[in-house]
Amino acid sequence: MVPVVALVGRPNVGKSTLFNRLTRTRDALVADFPGLTRDRKYGHAKVGEQEFIVVDTGGIDGGEEGVESKMAEQSLAAIEEADVVLFMVDGRAGLTPADEGIASHLRRIEKTSFLVVNKVDGIDADAASAEFWQLGMTQMYQIAAAHGRGVNALIERVLEPTIQELKARAEAEIEDLTDIETAEESAALEYTEEEAEAEYLRLQAQPIKLAIIGRPNVGKSTLTNRILGEERVVVYDMPGTTRDSIYIPMQRNEREYVLIDTAGVRRRKRIHETVEKFSVVKTLKAIEDANVILLLIDARENISDQDLSLLGFALNAGRSIVLAVNKWDGLDSDVKERVKKELDRRLGFVDFARIHFISALHGTGVGHLFESVEEAYKSATTRVSTSVLTRIMKMATEDHQPPMVRGRRVKLKYAHAGGYNPPIIVIHGNLVNELPDAYKRYLMNYYRKSLEIMGTPIRIQFQSSENPYENKSSKLTLSQERQKKRLMSMMKHRKK
Repeated sequence: MVPVVALVGRPNVGKSTLFNRLTRTRDALVADFPGLTRDRKYGHAKVGEQEFIVVDTGGIDGGEEGVESKMAEQSLAAIEEADVVLFMVDGRAGLTPADEGIASHLRRIEKTSFLVVNKVDGIDADAASAEFWQLGMTQMYQIAAAHGRGVNALIERVLEPTIQELKARAEAEIEDLTDIETAEESAALEYTEEEAEAEYLRLQAQPIKLAIIGRPNVGKSTLTNRILGEERVVVYDMPGTTRDSIYIPMQRNEREYVLIDTAGVRRRKRIHETVEKFSVVKTLKAIEDANVILLLIDARENISDQDLSLLGFALNAGRSIVLAVNKWDGLDSDVKERVKKELDRRLGFVDFARIHFISALHGTGVGHLFESVEEAYKSATTRVSTSVLTRIMKMATEDHQPPMVRGRRVKLKYAHAGGYNPPIIVIHGNLVNELPDAYKRYLMNYYRKSLEIMGTPIRIQFQSSENPYENKSSKLTLSQERQKKRLMSMMKHRKK
């Protein structure tokens, strides 16, 4: 389970600035997928080897009337479901009634919280921070997020130990259900073809973690109940905490799964009685923890920015993706055609993902979903030998030569696996870092077609191995200098 850190505070205290500082290592990833807009409200971050999710809850201005009256529902949910809260205040503006209201709310929900006094650059930080002790927070940290002052200390003293503790605790709780090797845990990436096949068979024997995600009331609960069946839902209708998804072991087509339920498993009769409450935090955790993401889209609604943001987060996390368009039954043929055109236009950046048209309520098309889930997992976890990857690379360059760069032809030498789930291919050669994006996309599509990879993103990394003597002038030894002079002298005599 990936921990979630929520940034809380009234408007203009510097939450977005700290958010950008924490997530800077992942900022550019979504740009790799044309047509996708990055959602600035949540993102990936990393301290040491520990990854976590950062959520900017937006400005909360409780005023003197109390924080609940002014707090947006999504912000409240994010705070309650986060593992750690960084409560930010403005050291220059001083203590305000809104700060007091937020602090009061945090004390009531007994959340692991740390007070962060921002904008202390150029002033007496201790004097400016003194009045904030009135908020009753046990720990206070002073930073200047705009300049990075104090941010590293905040990460090392607060986030790193807290996140390590949370991650260890979460892994212990679900270890028996989700004992699946990740790409990062795989130390040996160089495989012979025999070893690759053996490793693939081993991974296929492990459960697939499948998360069903989507907007509110798109039919996630209906689909979950349809998959599990009525009796199974009653058995697993257990109370969960407000912030954790439910992990449900199940079997389909003689294949073991762990279904990560973000909507909450309920008896069928309750589905129509309760308005589903969407939780961004719960959904992001499910994406990080799953092997395969099943994004449910409402056929009767246009694709929203929220759908695209969830897809973008899944791509950044390197997760395999299956798309399901729900409520397909009953639509006129012209409406269906319009929906398909809209899907092609808006979802071109995930053209590798299978799209299914289903009815979760009546069960139409639901059974075929698992064929695509298994295909996507197979594509993400298949081990490929260095010889095969290099052979495909050579075929690609024979079909379409790399371009010239500054009068020199880019030369691709060999390729090997750099990771799995998602597949990472590392290509070595000369001037490879100067390859145009169009040729990089060509290589990616060539590998996808050759390896028959569907449902999972492919990442290609390039490592330059230039000639070490290219930019060095040759220096002759003393004997070579003498020999050169003799040759020059002989050539002059011959000309005479």
